[in-house]
Amino acid sequence: MIDGIEYIWVKTPLYSSSKSFGRIWNMIYFALKLSTFKKVPSSHIILSSPSLFPVKVAQKLSLKFHTKFLFEVRDIWPLTLVELSNISKNNPLIRWMKYYERFAYKYADKVISLLPSAKEYYVSEGMHQDKFMYLSNGIEVKNEETKALPESIVSRIPKDKFIVAYSGTVGIANNLDYLVQVAESIKDETDIHFIILGQGGEKKRLQKKVASLELKNFTFLEPVDKEQVGTFLEYIDVAFISLLPEKLFRFGVSPNKVFEYMYAKKPIVWAIEAGNNLVEEAQCGISVPLNDIEKLKESIFKLRGLSEKKREELGQNGYNFVNTHHSYDMLAEQLIKIIEE
Repeated sequence: MIDGIEYIWVKTPLYSSSKSFGRIWNMIYFALKLSTFKKVPSSHIILSSPSLFPVKVAQKLSLKFHTKFLFEVRDIWPLTLVELSNISKNNPLIRWMKYYERFAYKYADKVISLLPSAKEYYVSEGMHQDKFMYLSNGIEVKNEETKALPESIVSRIPKDKFIVAYSGTVGIANNLDYLVQVAESIKDETDIHFIILGQGGEKKRLQKKVASLELKNFTFLEPVDKEQVGTFLEYIDVAFISLLPEKLFRFGVSPNKVFEYMYAKKPIVWAIEAGNNLVEEAQCGISVPLNDIEKLKESIFKLRGLSEKKREELGQNGYNFVNTHHSYDMLAEQLIKIIEE
């Protein structure tokens, strides 16, 4: 029992890698075990991808209990495997998973998608267009005092500088070379400083790159507790987000990091090529093409040139947007409405 909700835990085989056959077997095993459950009191059935194999079990349970069968798509499988792992769509495993995917689109009462621009794809795979419901990622909105940063972090944040920052995982997908490149291009603008707060596989390489370029306008900070990220964002002027391009982004993206930036009331520079643009929707910053140093430089200069009041307006736009459209409370209300309608 967690927060008044009863959970039934299903023991499944361990696997070593998300790209291994072990993960597929884990999903199949879960579906097999689920089908053996005899007494499962239920009011509604919600199945969440990427695991597709329990769809028939979910549909049978919905018929048994005379309730709705809702299919939530977090990752489009098996398309994700085909496009990211370069597996043939004619691979027997892919064809098998495709069968379950189409079954879900056909028999689910509603298809709940985290991807705002995926409706056409679902329809092409057999979903009736009226079943589509968009329900994005979100953020927990709390009116709590922020947790103070350690002095070891605060002392390394430059004072009286215009700070452009990224906070989060420092990985390949986060495209942070882009930020280093623009920092190099404007290293003579001594009032602008760049910060990366976080940890990840690319951090040491980027640190060496910054050192080799002898950049004095770039600082790397160690990761902090989740409760302290908001405090860190209070020290910066502009938040940056970018992702390396993926074909799957044509269906839209919903990165939680953007919602954290919005909640912190910071103008955002968005450098993501996708089927949606959250910063444009919220009118809370500037969008730039991927890896266009001149455009990114122009956006930073433009935001620096704005009055403090105007930057505050952009930040407030983002704050209003995330509270109205992406708070967990609001998303929960939307989900309840989908279930009950």
